[in-house]
Amino acid sequence: MRLPQDIIIKPYITEKSNMEIGAGKYTFVVDVKSTKTEIKKAIEALFSVKVLQVNTMNFDGKVKRTGVHEGPRPAWKKAIVKIDTDPKSVEYLTKGGKTVSNNKKYKTSIEEFGVAQ
Repeated sequence: MRLPQDIIIKPYITEKSNMEIGAGKYTFVVDVKSTKTEIKKAIEALFSVKVLQVNTMNFDGKVKRTGVHEGPRPAWKKAIVKIDTDPKSVEYLTKGGKTVSNNKKYKTSIEEFGVAQ
């Protein structure tokens, strides 16, 4: 199993991603081989938030030229993660009919993202 730091490479900060922070959507550059499930677990482990949805996009590397030399840039993957901005405790019944609630504390935003909101 890979570490969460190996899956999440860096935040992807643009004008559009800054506008979506209010809706609870954060954009990250992630490892090309990572899956949606791995991204969800990595975000929850790193930032202590509840992830509702993960959307991913793959980008091919462009061919760039420097002088007479030509070479490809690496391919990369972008993930848009939607977090729960109003987390509630989960209640369920045990075998004896007793009600138990899960009081896990989740954050409502990611302060480490690098954008003042």
